[in-house]
Order: sequence, then structure tokens, then C-alpha cells
Amino acid sequence: MGKILVFFLLWRFLGNPFLALLVLLVVLYLIDRRFIGLTPSLTKPFRRNRRLSQLRNELAANPHDSRSKVEAARLLIEKKKFAEAHGMLEQVLPIMEDSAEIRYELGLCKLMLGETAEGEKLIRDSLERNPRLKYGEPYLKLGEAFATSKPEQAVQDLQQFRSVQSSSCEAYFRIGVLYERLGRKQEAAEAFRETGNIYRSLPKYKRKSERRWALLAALKKRSV
Repeated sequence: MGKILVFFLLWRFLGNPFLALLVLLVVLYLIDRRFIGLTPSLTKPFRRNRRLSQLRNELAANPHDSRSKVEAARLLIEKKKFAEAHGMLEQVLPIMEDSAEIRYELGLCKLMLGETAEGEKLIRDSLERNPRLKYGEPYLKLGEAFATSKPEQAVQDLQQFRSVQSSSCEAYFRIGVLYERLGRKQEAAEAFRETGNIYRSLPKYKRKSERRWALLAALKKRSV
């Protein structure tokens, strides 16, 4: 009701309903980006593409620059271009074979490209080298990847993620989503409730980054 009232006030003030709607959407977007974070950043893809273009130019001039290959591969993973990232990381791994991060990222690419056995092996190897790698993100990716084919293993992996991210609303929300997919509605509802409990226990400065997951969990809890 409040948004409708604001829309009509803007319409009256601006004299154009389309312009009023545009202004309202911009204001809502800015409020969300500032306080909630449900909507994606509009500028991030442009910044990422610009940096990726710069790295491609650097690699054209110096094809053996491992640092640039790693950075480019990570940007490609963000863009879900796993095949191209896979090629770069395979070139880098022999040079940085002791890096848990490179093993994880290459394993993730393989996982997303359907090479599940090799991908899982690399990711678990990376976790043996560093169990807290990327704040437990590898456990999360394994849990999501095997939710259907290895549901019990997926739950174990997400529990590991939760142990690393004990104060993370995202961890409990994703565990709830997985339980829901597995038909374990009571456990899903409990995970969504725990998401809200964690959010309320966080200090104010930490709440902004976790608010998105708390809101999503509140919406999910109503439908479970």
C-alpha cells in the first residue's frame, strides 16, 4: 500500500506515470542495495568484464603470466564460464601444485562440467590441505552438487560448512534448502528458524551482509 501511495505522489509531482514508476524503482533499488541486498549489483558485471578484458590483453602479451591466468579464471568462474576457466587452471596447477585454492577452483570447474569424480577428488584434496579454505565454501559446493545423487553425503558436507561458518545465516539457509529438496521438511523448517535466530544474535555491523539470507529464510519458513 505504501509503495502505491508513493507512486501516485510521484505521478502527481512529475506528471508522467512512466517516469514516476522509473523513479520509484530506482529508489527501491537503492534502498535494497543499501540496507538489504536482495537485488544484484548493476555495476559489478561491467567492472568484472572490464578487468577480464584487461587480463586477456596481458595474457596475449605474456602467455606465461600465472598470476593473470588465476585472476582471469576466477572472474570466468563468477561468469559461469567453467570450460575456459578450467583450461587456464589446468595450465597453472603444475606451477602452483601446492595451492589448495587452485585445486579447489579446478575441481569446481570439473564438477560443473560434469567430471564429477575428478572434481570431487580435487575439492576434497583441497580441504585436506586447508579445512577452512575460503571459509568452508568447498563444502557448500559439494553439498549442492550431490544433493540428488548422494543426499546423505551432501548433508554431511553442509554440516561441515556450518561448522566452519557457525555464525553464518547463509550456511543455515542453504542447509534448510537442501533438507527441503530431500523432503525432510521438519529439519528444513528448523534450519530456517535457526537462520533467523543467528541473524538476531549478530551485532549491528554484521547484519547487513547477512540480512538477505535471513529474509529468504523467513519467506521459506512460511512455505515449508
